[in-house]
Amino acid sequence: MLTTRFVNGAPNWIDVTTSDIDGARSFYGGLFGWEFRSAGPDAGGYGFFQSGGRTVAGGMQAGPEQGPPTWTVYFQSADAEATAKAAEQAHGSVLVRPMDVMGQGHLAVLADQAGVPFGIWQPAAIRGIEVASEPGSLCWVELYTRDVAAGAAFYHKVLGLETSSTPFPGGMYTCLNPAGAGEDAMFGGIMSLAEGGAAQDHPYWLPYFEVEDADAVVDKAQQLGGVVRMPATSMAGVGRMAQLTDPYGARFAVIHSASQKG
Repeated sequence: MLTTRFVNGAPNWIDVTTSDIDGARSFYGGLFGWEFRSAGPDAGGYGFFQSGGRTVAGGMQAGPEQGPPTWTVYFQSADAEATAKAAEQAHGSVLVRPMDVMGQGHLAVLADQAGVPFGIWQPAAIRGIEVASEPGSLCWVELYTRDVAAGAAFYHKVLGLETSSTPFPGGMYTCLNPAGAGEDAMFGGIMSLAEGGAAQDHPYWLPYFEVEDADAVVDKAQQLGGVVRMPATSMAGVGRMAQLTDPYGARFAVIHSASQKG
């Protein structure tokens, strides 16, 4: 379960880069009830999405030279420099070199062996998101890639992540947890693009946000200009989930987890 009791290797931050931050504010505000607060005049337009006064994500506008709109998942590291070096040694790459972020922590953006971008956050004043696994907040992350075993090996080398398997319709699902934390600390999984995505898709990380009613959120997303990539679907013991894109193309998923009451 994803929590805010962060340990090394666990997701501790998430943000969206978008071609229209004002439009994204309106979309996610209407969908999840989030409010957007600027990080200040020196933050380059970066800001925080908040729910009930607690930060659930970050966001900023980016130009076309920075790639298409996307959600980026960040993982905790005690040493961003060492993690960046480990990624390079594991045949990944460094997209943004580790850097201090106004004394709040150290950030790096890396890519895995398949070219999938992900972030590293070495906490200082900001430890990470302030709420997880509650309605309107991050609750799971999923890697879609062409080679599940290669992906698992990369994140084990770089972040120490451990894997386990669980039955899944049509095969087995590869679960992820931080090193030494055991399966009770599972926070995500790895899916083959051949099973869970279109064959022409590039590999990517997909964040899941907990919701109280997946069907209602899907309907609302469409009203707000979002697109449904996978209709709301129930899975026994897991919950009811759907995959969407916001009006600008950033992918995300929503789920009403089976563990949630109601």
